[in-house]
Amino acid sequence: MTSLGTARADPGDVDTGTLPVGEGPDGSEVALPVAVINGARDGKTLYIQAASDGDELNGVGVVRRVVPQIDPADLSGTILVVGIANYFAFQHNEHRNPVDDTKLNRTYPGNENGTSTERIAAATFDAASRADLVLDLHQGSTSRMINEVRVRCGRRHRLHKECLELAKVFGCGHVLDQKGPEGQLARAAPDDGIPTVDPELGGSVGLDEQSVEKGVEGVFNVLKYYDFLPGQADTQSQTRASGFEQYGAPTGGLVDFQAELGERVTRNQTLFEVTDVFGERKATVSADSGGVFWRTRRLPQVATGEYVCSVGTDIDTY
Repeated sequence: MTSLGTARADPGDVDTGTLPVGEGPDGSEVALPVAVINGARDGKTLYIQAASDGDELNGVGVVRRVVPQIDPADLSGTILVVGIANYFAFQHNEHRNPVDDTKLNRTYPGNENGTSTERIAAATFDAASRADLVLDLHQGSTSRMINEVRVRCGRRHRLHKECLELAKVFGCGHVLDQKGPEGQLARAAPDDGIPTVDPELGGSVGLDEQSVEKGVEGVFNVLKYYDFLPGQADTQSQTRASGFEQYGAPTGGLVDFQAELGERVTRNQTLFEVTDVFGERKATVSADSGGVFWRTRRLPQVATGEYVCSVGTDIDTY
């Protein structure tokens, strides 16, 4: 039998339950929704979690489609799932945990005796540590972003090659291969010897059907490639960026983008213009380097210095 929290599944079975992570302000138990899919045959263990940031719902959309589609009779190995990691942020539709104003994906491996967020990180890291592979499903918050996978361990890490392979297998088409901030699951888990990637499934308010479907395809690619399920994974070359340039507004006004998401841009190509409310152009911003137009803000109005867009740089194909 394999268990995660209250979910317990014998070989060839599936169960759902909850993973206790503390108590809320009213003293009632707080627990995360979890699932265990225990294959009929021995094999590897895959850990999947979603909604590490409470307003990033595409990963939840992936989980609710993937879990019902997997027949444990066809599965070799085990899949452990945390469907909603950042409980309080999800309830309030916020990015950070409002209880302690902390971002979950900056607190790994966590502290079981720490703050609300640190306890969630400790409980989910304990689950992830039981796995051979980890998928931490994210999105570009509520901004507009291409579908991509992030390798966050850094190029000199002993598991960099394995993480890069996992990113390629997931297959969003684009990979950001750049060492991430401390406290990210995709940095902490490789330090424990577990290849881990951070699929960023677009960026949207609510669920985006195209990005959810891309995530579902990615999970099943991983399951087939690593022999959890029979079948052939659809692996293709990925466009990799190793750098990331962000652009802010040099003046206040309304933004007009001159490039499309996913477009290859060249140095000095115009990325966006800023106009006043009467259409008078106030500023034009061009790319400092060639790359891929990666991410933009969603709303057009900006104040001076506010974030506008990002370009993935140092591009290659692997």
